[in-house]
Amino acid sequence: MAHTIEIGVGGGDITLAAPPSADISSLGMAMKPSSTADEDDSSLSSTATDIFDSSDAHPKAEWTLDSNGAWRRYGSSESATSTGISSMCSSIVADKPDDITITVSPARKRTADGLIKHSSSIIKIKAEDSPAPVISTEATTTVTTNDTQSPPRKRRGRPPKDKTTASIPAGKLRRASLISQLQDRVRPRSSIPASLPKDIFASECIEATHASRLDPYSLHIGEHELLSDLLMNTEVTIYLNIRNAILRMWNQNPLCTITVEEAAGCAREGRFFGLAEVAYKWLARNGYINFGCLEVPREAVSLRKGTKQKTIVVVGAGVSGLTTARQLEGLFAQNSEHWTDAGERPPRVIVLEGRRRVGGRVYSKPLRSQVEGSLPGNLRNTAEMGAMIVTGFDHGNPLNTVIRGQLGLRYHLMTDALTIYDTDGEPVEEKTDQINTELYTDISDRAGDFRAMPQKHNTLKGDEELIDRARDPVAGGFSGFQLEPLFPVDNAKHRKPVLKRGRRRNAPPGTEKLTGRSRVIEESDATQSAARAAKIMGWQLKDGVARDQSISLRRTAQDSQHPTLGRVMDEAIEQYQDIVDLTPQDMRLLNWHHANLEYANAAPVSWLSLSGHDQDTGNEFEGAHSEIIGGYTQLPRGLMHLPTKLDVRFDCTVDSIHYNENQDPSLSTRVVCTNGEVFEADEVVLTAPLGVLKADVVDFDPPLPGWKQGAIDRMGFGLLNKLVLLYDKPFWDNSRDMFGLLNEAEYQDSLDPAHYAKTRGRFYLIWNASRTSGRPMLVALLAGHSAHEAEQTDSSTLLEEVNRRLRKIFSPAIIPAPIEVIVTRWKRDPFTRGTYSYVAPQTRPGDYDLMAEPVGNLHFAGEATCGTHPATVHGAFLSGLRVAADVMEALTGPISLPNPLVGPAPVKADPSVPYHYSQRAYTNSSATTNALVSMNYTSQATLGASDVTEPVIKQEQDTTTLAAVPPATAAPAASLIKQPSGPPRKSVCAADTSFWVSSAAYESSDLDYEAGVIGAILVTIGDQPVKPTRPGVNPFLLFTKEKWEECKTYCAANSTPAPRKNSAGSTAPAEGAGRDQIRSTIGKWWKAASEEVKEPYVAQGRQAQEVADKLRKEYETKAQWWDAEAKRIRKEYVEKIPPPQGVGGGGGGASGLGVSKRKTNTSNCIVLDRA
Repeated sequence: MAHTIEIGVGGGDITLAAPPSADISSLGMAMKPSSTADEDDSSLSSTATDIFDSSDAHPKAEWTLDSNGAWRRYGSSESATSTGISSMCSSIVADKPDDITITVSPARKRTADGLIKHSSSIIKIKAEDSPAPVISTEATTTVTTNDTQSPPRKRRGRPPKDKTTASIPAGKLRRASLISQLQDRVRPRSSIPASLPKDIFASECIEATHASRLDPYSLHIGEHELLSDLLMNTEVTIYLNIRNAILRMWNQNPLCTITVEEAAGCAREGRFFGLAEVAYKWLARNGYINFGCLEVPREAVSLRKGTKQKTIVVVGAGVSGLTTARQLEGLFAQNSEHWTDAGERPPRVIVLEGRRRVGGRVYSKPLRSQVEGSLPGNLRNTAEMGAMIVTGFDHGNPLNTVIRGQLGLRYHLMTDALTIYDTDGEPVEEKTDQINTELYTDISDRAGDFRAMPQKHNTLKGDEELIDRARDPVAGGFSGFQLEPLFPVDNAKHRKPVLKRGRRRNAPPGTEKLTGRSRVIEESDATQSAARAAKIMGWQLKDGVARDQSISLRRTAQDSQHPTLGRVMDEAIEQYQDIVDLTPQDMRLLNWHHANLEYANAAPVSWLSLSGHDQDTGNEFEGAHSEIIGGYTQLPRGLMHLPTKLDVRFDCTVDSIHYNENQDPSLSTRVVCTNGEVFEADEVVLTAPLGVLKADVVDFDPPLPGWKQGAIDRMGFGLLNKLVLLYDKPFWDNSRDMFGLLNEAEYQDSLDPAHYAKTRGRFYLIWNASRTSGRPMLVALLAGHSAHEAEQTDSSTLLEEVNRRLRKIFSPAIIPAPIEVIVTRWKRDPFTRGTYSYVAPQTRPGDYDLMAEPVGNLHFAGEATCGTHPATVHGAFLSGLRVAADVMEALTGPISLPNPLVGPAPVKADPSVPYHYSQRAYTNSSATTNALVSMNYTSQATLGASDVTEPVIKQEQDTTTLAAVPPATAAPAASLIKQPSGPPRKSVCAADTSFWVSSAAYESSDLDYEAGVIGAILVTIGDQPVKPTRPGVNPFLLFTKEKWEECKTYCAANSTPAPRKNSAGSTAPAEGAGRDQIRSTIGKWWKAASEEVKEPYVAQGRQAQEVADKLRKEYETKAQWWDAEAKRIRKEYVEKIPPPQGVGGGGGGASGLGVSKRKTNTSNCIVLDRA
């Protein structure tokens, strides 16, 4: 029986009553009342509360956590300590069982070579352990991994216990400030997998850097400001290689934090650990690594109660606010020593939210009628009220790390298929759609000539050829210092294509239209005449139109102080009407593209700035657009709950903020809420939408400065609304993700662009949300002026109009009435007052940056502060990472740099110059003792303390003599003084008895002791394994061996060898074919042989190689065991029988088979003994 809908119009609201057959109780699940925090409807119009009637009845259902951490009989939520959850959305489950079993996704741990270790576990929480099935992080929760009473098995993943005071294993340093001092603890290259070919390793590093929105070949502007005065050009390449390698590790497994040891292991030499420290600090602070729903190890510090602790207040629990709080907690954990060393606790973070839910403009509204099993993982059926699309995961989207890498949320990739229907319900012909799309592209290109160009930042660049090979510059090798240019010539050979501004080309109808942002590619300027361009597109020119006839938009663009995009583009359409015949359908198609642009900017095109409406062009991410199955709200829920729950205070609407503009220590910072609560803070982060700031509903004391208030006033804040329709079954093509609708002008068949402005955005695009909601659902968009009109239009009128359009399209199919209807009215929401920002005509190029600037200890975040990615969820996320770094710098100051940044390089002496080698020590300003190696060149004949000449050390700008270096406080050890070179004191001839070392210079006791050690090793474990020889079995050699005699006979019979001369000089007869001739002939035979002929020899060679590989592996295993045992036996022997005086006895392993009686260099010709 078809469902019936009763519509009662009253006060502009629509009330839908479901028939008895669709009674909610028959679904077998509990419905949460709309008054709960998780299902707050404040982001919708007042209509929503009429559609979703409150219910006090709660049928039996599973006890679960809602988004705010409260236990309710509604769905379930996975453990907040799980690192690989599939969803944060509530589930539909059966009645409460005896035990709650949580399957934790396999935990993954990175090894030194970048590989991933896997482990999994099942956590069972018994119902009788607590009155309510609480999954707690406190010690009182009983957690077992099996039914026995044996001690729980240690897991590689994160255990479900309180990790706020997680301790580091003894002796493991975790402070970033100590990376430069880890030479004796961390082996260089330990984070660079030796088994991975360098070209593959380099490509992974470059790809990971691109995925982090950084240039692998040059410094970020922040890195440049930090290091530009400290690095030589060769050191820039070394730093970039280290930074790129760190990003590679993070990109491969964002479930694990990058540790200080791993960062140090990305350096190829210990003297570059200082560069690794800087790279690690900068990447961590600015949110390029160790961000998101990630557990960060903390130092175990015992502090008394009442210890001083600073407070950070974040206003707003949207994506930007939750990201800020989550990132700050991670930064405080990674840098806790800044406070604990001073006897303080790391700062705490409090999030204030006026609603009773998290997410802000990201809100997945649960449907009134839930169907169990309609989505995988028992996810809830939801409808997206706000953000809906992830605009590509590739090329730097940080949501890729959180959604796919950490939370493991399910998502649906959108398809390219799109059909546009005209007002009569008929689909538009593909050719008509194509030529109108190309015409709109051309108009957009011509309007792009008036767009402002972005400001470029020149930063230090590395050697691309070396970075492409993951190689550092060769140490030393300078015959003299030559100043290199600060900004080398940019080589874009290996870079990804740079997307230019002002050259827009709309993609064919497809997923690019989901965001309204045309795909921007690199093209030539629109210098072609309009008539010629139209002809190429496929338009028929009007009679009498010359091929060089064009259009001119300059006068329109310059007739106003603040020109708008809509005015210029409409002028272009009107001028094109003089060149080609534009039909009413063409006008509807062109205005459909206008509506698409209005959706992208949440404003009519006549409200957009001509010069800067697309100032974010070139920052688009790559990859197909996608939707989150089960609701986008899972993202803010994950940010709130994982790895530990954030301190979010609901129902805290901020009334005023009393901040410290000049950092006056005598003034206190307070955040006052309308409910009377007052929060003292050291730093405040305001993430309220731009619409709230424009409405001036928050009082600032003191008032915001003029430069900040001016940016708020100049920028625009737009509006987009949706009409959600839920049906019993689909009547549309469910394989398509969307279809478009053309709208008629105010005056039918009008050719005036102005007549389409009011209606073109009305249901212009309808999404098929069935795959993500689990139910047959359509979402119709209301963009431009239609979005504002929907705020004042009653829901029944909107429903009637969209049903009329759908009946025309899908006739003769019967279009049933929807069983649920939701209309969003974001303008009425007091916590948003709109949807997202846009560039208004008065907006200045730097206003987004001004929005991001702090005022004293008051910081700002949100999509309206992210000029590179405004009006997006990932833009809000990036703003949270950015403001967290600002707060961290306000609390701890700028990143501290190690001194020295780069350790001293090994110095190679000129072998043609005699030298005296000595070592001096000095103490720098940071009280860090360093070794300074120097060379004093002199003549061998006149070597003396008074005759030593002082050389110079080659540096970047000037030279420094050794006299300027402070001398050591103690004399160097005698073993470090290298005696002058010269002719050997003894003969170099082995026949001469003076060649051998005299007994006075050599004690036989060391040979006897070493012989005893070797004897103990050989008696215990036998001789050292013998390395197997190479097989030497080559198919061609086997063929040659078998065919040699045959070929010799053949060559002798088919060739006439040249006569040879005998020893007396006379000519002798030839003896037959020579070896070279035979080899050449066999080579020709082998090349001409078929695969069947070659196969036996190839198989024999393959078999021999397999045997050789097996023997080699056995040898490596035995040799490794033998070396380890020999080392152990040597250590035990030395401990049991100490070596005689003057004998080391602890040689490196067991490879030393005694001490030679003579000391020679590798050529065994020149004696090196100068005793």
